[in-house]
Amino acid sequence: MEIRTLRYFLAVAREENMTRAAEQLHVTQPTLSKALKALEDELDKKLFTRHSFSIRLTAEGVLLRNRAEDLVSMADKITQEFVTLDDITGGDIYLGMAESYQIRILARAIKEFRQQYSELHYHITSGDTEQVTEKLDKGLLDFAVLAEMPDTGKYDYLVFPQADVWGLVFPADDPLAHKEAITVDDLVGLPLFCSEQSWQNDIPRWCGERIHDLHMAGSFRLSYNGSLFAREGLGYLLTFEHLVDTSADSGLEFRPLSPKLENRLFLIWKKYQVFSPIADRFLKHLQVSFTS
Repeated sequence: MEIRTLRYFLAVAREENMTRAAEQLHVTQPTLSKALKALEDELDKKLFTRHSFSIRLTAEGVLLRNRAEDLVSMADKITQEFVTLDDITGGDIYLGMAESYQIRILARAIKEFRQQYSELHYHITSGDTEQVTEKLDKGLLDFAVLAEMPDTGKYDYLVFPQADVWGLVFPADDPLAHKEAITVDDLVGLPLFCSEQSWQNDIPRWCGERIHDLHMAGSFRLSYNGSLFAREGLGYLLTFEHLVDTSADSGLEFRPLSPKLENRLFLIWKKYQVFSPIADRFLKHLQVSFTS
């Protein structure tokens, strides 16, 4: 199975049309059809169902598309790393990130780093722990940022110098706006929004067994989306401070939890990782930046 053939396959899967895919790839349609037929023969599976004016993936085709996207991304990353082996002005760095106000510290470090390596290009993937560590494990990312302690058996890490503070976001006209902080008793009986990861790990760390007294009405991976639901009065969003706009004109308020609940942020990479030259220099820069 060749990377070129997988690129052909992904183009057809994306365009759902053989003619358009062939034009995009700058190959003839017979060449493309022959390559895809050979791929189906190699896998002994039907990858497409062909209709009058379109092509759709079969269940096996969907599975291959997911795997092929990772393989092609990895091939591109390897090629780029070798292209930049002797390039001291820049290169590509791939990061997966949790949602956090502390990302500003990383952004500041990247800005400083680019002053020395002007041809630096960075590629950002957002997601929760499961999403970004999966890509890190596959070699699609150089680093990941987690809002929980990493598995030290698999990863090395740096701790961000500051922490995120948990609180509640709700409409400005809600009676809770008169409180300075939010307790567990305040949340009982309310429809709550939170990420699945945090509901399972962080909120129980704060309220213990009283998690069973609380009701999660919906889960959100992005706090911004959750804040839109909160603004409409559909529920109350448990999230980090500063992730959503709670200024005077936003229609929303933020109050910290009491007792105080914080999360540290961790930049992680695989143990025994062999970095590209630019990623290695970037890590050294962060090690100094985070401790200065």
